[in-house]
Amino acid sequence: MNPVVLIVDDEPAIGSSLRFALETDYDVTATTHVPEAYELLSKQRIDVILLDWRLGEYNGLEVLTKMKEIQPQTSIIMMTAYGTIESSVEAMKRGAYHYITKPLDIDELHILIQKTLEHQELHNKIRQLNETIEKIKGYDQMIGKSQVMRQVFSIIDKVKDIDSSVLVFGESGTGKELVARGIHRQGKRAKGPFISVNCAAIPEALLESELFGFAKGAFTGAVRNQIGKIAAADRGTLFLDEIGEMPPSLQAKMLRVLQEKEITPLGSTEEKKVDVRIISATNKELLRMVEEGSFREDLYFRLNVIPIELPSLRERKEDLALLIPYFLNKYAEEMQKPLPSLSQEAYKKLHTYDYPGNIRQLGNILEYAVAMAKGSVISEQDLPIVIQNEQEDSSLISAEFVREKRVIEIPINSTMKEAERLIIESVLLQCEGNRRKTANMLGISERNLRNKLNLYRQD
Repeated sequence: MNPVVLIVDDEPAIGSSLRFALETDYDVTATTHVPEAYELLSKQRIDVILLDWRLGEYNGLEVLTKMKEIQPQTSIIMMTAYGTIESSVEAMKRGAYHYITKPLDIDELHILIQKTLEHQELHNKIRQLNETIEKIKGYDQMIGKSQVMRQVFSIIDKVKDIDSSVLVFGESGTGKELVARGIHRQGKRAKGPFISVNCAAIPEALLESELFGFAKGAFTGAVRNQIGKIAAADRGTLFLDEIGEMPPSLQAKMLRVLQEKEITPLGSTEEKKVDVRIISATNKELLRMVEEGSFREDLYFRLNVIPIELPSLRERKEDLALLIPYFLNKYAEEMQKPLPSLSQEAYKKLHTYDYPGNIRQLGNILEYAVAMAKGSVISEQDLPIVIQNEQEDSSLISAEFVREKRVIEIPINSTMKEAERLIIESVLLQCEGNRRKTANMLGISERNLRNKLNLYRQD
């Protein structure tokens, strides 16, 4: 089907001559009446419009604006015998693709129409690509198309523009911080700061000053006033990860922040109002902690106004079809290697494994596989041994390993070299790829660890 060109000029002779010059390559319609042009635009797709600048009682710029409202994707080329820089700039601002001066050069017009159509095709491809990317992502930077994830995306969309506290539940590695960042970036606070605090990663003695800040002289070493994370998140979002690790001494202070929207830095008597939305996350059963008395009930209900429960990866296995290509592409680009594919055996292993470490563990596994792969195909042997030796009941042991950090399954028929490799790979996964932490946990040097990994890569 040829592209459709509409000529709008109040001189019938010009419309007829242009139609004759273009009809070999395009489906051409010409009209001298602006209302008829509007009607054609509202009823059918028009690829390119050749629009005269002066149309009797109508102003070409006003007609241009109206046409773009009716059919925004249509490309419009202005025709004028009175071309000036000012007029052409104004036409571009209102959405014209280009302009051409009369008398028209037909060869130049053909080239301009062709370039217009090429630009239009490129624009459509970019739009389709963006739509595809958004479908793959699911929401913001979160990837998923499963029913459970669509429910999560729906909740996020409903709460992103309100200030109610959100509590995100989910196992380690399910993407709780991505949910918090998605709510922030897509909501009304997007222009404000997003401040993240991991309550489990900061020593209890330092957490209060980290959150609330301190005044000069508040303690030894406090040589200046220091703003805390809560104040830094003013007019934005504060994300409290691992909220279950917050010590009881701080829970009462956080309750005041939620109730009164104010803070008092350490060593200061001055109260400061803050406008902060708080999103918390936990992989613990907070309600049981409330029953046991280790977490304040009033704080729990203040934080848990809107609960969002993230499913584990084993509950959304259909999303592997999106997640695996995403990670393969990510790590191939980072390592500057050709994008690899998966063998049938490797594909089956990845789809039957239960991922006790969830998406974070999947990412680590595929990073390892891309690094180990010698060619363009990732084989079963390129996967970590913990995946290669996966058996029907091994997910229970693997899950215990991730939770307790102390159990690794080693098949009875393993050689010493295979057992060593399994231990190193399992600890590397547990340490999220951090070689220094892995070496410290194993009691070996980083150089020794690097040499062993290079040796495994050559096997």
